[in-house]
Amino acid sequence: MSKRTILAYSGGLDTSVVLHWLAERGHQVIAYLANVGQEEDFDAAAQRAREIGALDVRVLDLREELVRDFVFPAIQGSAVYEGRYLLGTALARPLIALHQVRLAHQLDAPFVSHGATGKGNDQVRFELAYYALDPQIQVVAPWKDREFLDRFQGRGDLLEYAARHRIPVTATIDKPHSEDENLVHTSHEAGVLEDPGREPEPAVFSRSVSPQEAPDRETRISIEFRDGLPTRVENHNTGEGVEGALPIFLCLNELGRANAIGRVDMVENRFVGIKSRGIYETPGATILHIAHRDIEGIAMDREVLRLRNMLSPKLAELIYSGFWFSPEMDFLQAAIRSSQEVVDGVVQLSLYKGNVTVLARESPSSLYDADLASMDIAGGFDQADAEGFIRVHATRLKAHHAILQHRGKDWAGS
Repeated sequence: MSKRTILAYSGGLDTSVVLHWLAERGHQVIAYLANVGQEEDFDAAAQRAREIGALDVRVLDLREELVRDFVFPAIQGSAVYEGRYLLGTALARPLIALHQVRLAHQLDAPFVSHGATGKGNDQVRFELAYYALDPQIQVVAPWKDREFLDRFQGRGDLLEYAARHRIPVTATIDKPHSEDENLVHTSHEAGVLEDPGREPEPAVFSRSVSPQEAPDRETRISIEFRDGLPTRVENHNTGEGVEGALPIFLCLNELGRANAIGRVDMVENRFVGIKSRGIYETPGATILHIAHRDIEGIAMDREVLRLRNMLSPKLAELIYSGFWFSPEMDFLQAAIRSSQEVVDGVVQLSLYKGNVTVLARESPSSLYDADLASMDIAGGFDQADAEGFIRVHATRLKAHHAILQHRGKDWAGS
């Protein structure tokens, strides 16, 4: 049986060691590098993979697809894990897995592999996606293999192995923490950051300036939406505008970076049951999330918005836990797309020293009636009707008060 294997290869220490280890055990490894927006010299990484022992190397530019098919749908659904994390890593993993399985089919490779550890979320995200996309695929996960675990107890063992086998890596034993980077965010964790009571050093942050170093002048922008999707960003400070999914996101990333937008330091609950501290820099998606929530306020029916908001935590949980390719995700995405059909308009924002402030909004689908909302104009609303409205809603409160009195209790404390 062929042992041709498609390895999700990042070019870092872990996957470089995994590549060599697999080749030692007879696997014909095709190193697959997914360009999801990380700062990487892909030509150099591909050359390193060949030097380590890869049979072939494939580099795919997935940035446009990441924004269009994964980030924007998550923004539409207001997917924020545990109320804070905008899911940068979790959104990229199913896309990487999708093209990895496609490569396996194209190249007649029965095996796929990754370098994610057995304690983290990424192993789950990769492997659930593999099996959903191809139930017959065979997964080689070294960090769950007993022989591999006995050989590599930690980073020191990986570096020693790399040195002994002349595997070209840039990592050192002194690196204080680990990072994962893509178009959506940069995440920082492990190492010195494993102490949640330790304040991160300024050097931890690589994606954004600090609020103290951000400009003293605000940046004013507007974002235009159609069906809940951003279609144009305009920088009012410069008069420049951009359109298209990837250019919009790149523009917002740069504006957010320069204005210290999108830093989050949190302790989260991993899907595998472990709490972990993560520091995230998510500039563009933070701006987009705030703007999108605002345009929904004027263009979205109250009950539809309420239902969508009930679905949002579940959507975030599914993305975080690796269930992008699942029947429940298909159901949620269909409902969310339907909710966004009239979410059109323009939101004006101010970016200033870590803050995103909504200044104004307008929508051709606006459900806001200025006359109806006014305290000075009747606008077709008979205020006397409110008496019956209040009386109906007070009925159950009066009944509950009678029960409290019967039990010798009283909300008023008398």
